[in-house]
Amino acid sequence: MLCAAASREEAARLAEALIARRLAACVQALPIESWYRWEGKVEQAAEVLLLIKTTRARAGEAEACLKALHGYAVPEIIVLPVEGGLGAYLDWVSAEVAGGA
Repeated sequence: MLCAAASREEAARLAEALIARRLAACVQALPIESWYRWEGKVEQAAEVLLLIKTTRARAGEAEACLKALHGYAVPEIIVLPVEGGLGAYLDWVSAEVAGGA
């Protein structure tokens, strides 16, 4: 799952909420530069991209949490499928988020 935040502080707040609620096993934050069109104008902003490690079963709850806490009117929340990966890591992600279900 991907989500862009307006600042490091907002990114930390979102990440901590997801982890505390066991909606994500891990959240990574990367500084990014974004260019986009918003309300008819081309905008540019420094943002923080969150890489959110969760399961398909918890993605809807994670999205609802992000929408409730995010400062943007229309936050970027994108769910991507996992095609594969190290089995032990994927098992860890599942175990971490399953504890909240």
